Amino acid sequence: MSPGRRVLRAGSLLAALALWQALTSLDVHLWLRFEQFPTAGEVASKLAGRAATGPYWQDLADSLRRIVTGFALAAVLGVAAGTAVARSRLAADLLTPVLEVLRPIPAIALVPVAILLFPSNEQGIVFITCTAAFFPVLVSTRHAVAALSPVWEEAVLTMGGSRWRVLFSVVLPGALPGIFGGLSVGIGVSWICVISAEMISGEYGVGYRTWQDYTVVDYPGVFVGMTTIGALGWLTATTVERLGHRLTAWLPRTSNADGAGIRTADIQPARRLSAPPAERADGARGEAPNGARGGVPSGVRGGVPGNGERAGRGTAPQGTATGGTAT
Repeated sequence: MSPGRRVLRAGSLLAALALWQALTSLDVHLWLRFEQFPTAGEVASKLAGRAATGPYWQDLADSLRRIVTGFALAAVLGVAAGTAVARSRLAADLLTPVLEVLRPIPAIALVPVAILLFPSNEQGIVFITCTAAFFPVLVSTRHAVAALSPVWEEAVLTMGGSRWRVLFSVVLPGALPGIFGGLSVGIGVSWICVISAEMISGEYGVGYRTWQDYTVVDYPGVFVGMTTIGALGWLTATTVERLGHRLTAWLPRTSNADGAGIRTADIQPARRLSAPPAERADGARGEAPNGARGGVPSGVRGGVPGNGERAGRGTAPQGTATGGTAT
């Protein structure tokens, strides 16, 4: 990313913070009410105070552990299930009806199920996090695998490759862009659900601490929790995207969000190949570029180079009539 774009992005964030500070410090009350909102300065002061304590970092580590565990499980299960459904008719018939019934159910609605199934809240929150990320990964993997050209697979099979070789050398590498698209969506949904689950049934974590601040009407603390959640979400989403760019570095890219990749101006178009118009049967001169006669390029006589050389017959002096055409 160029320095100019970095400055622009930092400027947009600073402008948003300045607008927040102005609206809250002036107690603006139009249609939206900002007089009860804490100012950006108050939130920053609260954040600095909490960052100096151990419980803040412990809550942050607990939420990160839940996210990483649940998301890793969702990535493995989602890629495996999506690949199986896309490549196996039997797997599609067995799994698709069940998955399509479960997919519309919000993951946060599974909190009662998690409480009944798992012996601890920790395992239940990881289950909810995994479920939230599983379906975006599943759907993106299924579509990415189904969209692959069969020519690649046929080429490997023709050269004696096994089905497993096709899977790990063709299918999964070819579907990686689509898979990482689902992973990027899944990590965001996971944060939404893990924070909600911590608020409902958690005993610690960023979501639990944010809800506790709300119950005691500590609004700067609530905004500290929101800011922490946003920063953690940005960090994890960026990590997933960077990993995806690294693993798919072999793909040609004309442009991307970070300005990397191959510029379209660097890609040279292929030369257009065009055959000269065919010479008429009666030997008359046809239309040809650059004044060429009889469909032969300029400076070429009788279908040979313009220095008068004729294939297999030596050299003809300049001015000699060849190929039925006088020079």
